[in-house]
Amino acid sequence: MGRTGKTERKTKETEISVSLDLDGKGQAEVETGMPFFNHMLEIFSRHGLFDVKIKAKGDLDVDYHHTVEDVGLVLGQAFKDALGDKHGIRRFGEASCPLDETLAKVVVDLSGRPYLSYNVKIRPGRVGDFDTDLPHEFYAAFTNQLGMNLHMDVIRGENPHHIIEACFKAFARAMDMATQLDTRIQGVLSTKGSL
Repeated sequence: MGRTGKTERKTKETEISVSLDLDGKGQAEVETGMPFFNHMLEIFSRHGLFDVKIKAKGDLDVDYHHTVEDVGLVLGQAFKDALGDKHGIRRFGEASCPLDETLAKVVVDLSGRPYLSYNVKIRPGRVGDFDTDLPHEFYAAFTNQLGMNLHMDVIRGENPHHIIEACFKAFARAMDMATQLDTRIQGVLSTKGSL
């Protein structure tokens, strides 16, 4: 059986389904009702080489916040399910990605302990109709649901689109590294014997 996860969430605000294959080829089918967010999730899939299907309906007429946050929760749960007991995974991952003037660095630890350090200076506003503060909500929800340590730093950057995209690319590559299996690892990569 492959390392896959499939999960759903339905509330009065959103209805979301996600399926995930950690050992994919970077194929994505994404529909959230938010074109820019779709694009970022497709980038995450492609650069992490994860196969994902994400279908989200939300109260977008009220705000994008609920849907973005809940997609983070459901995708984080799909990763948690796909990782199972975490036996044999590298656990740690890091990546830096540039996009023109922007340089983003991401470090992750799939430790089971949620912590987000989000050092992303971005001017308030929108990319298209997508608020520039929404990626923080996505990463916070994902981190808490999966139970991971995520440090995200933008070393330099000015253009909000470039900043958000570089972060998604670096996050994807760091997650790919952390979720990879390593035949040298017996059990989990921890002196405690569990994650």
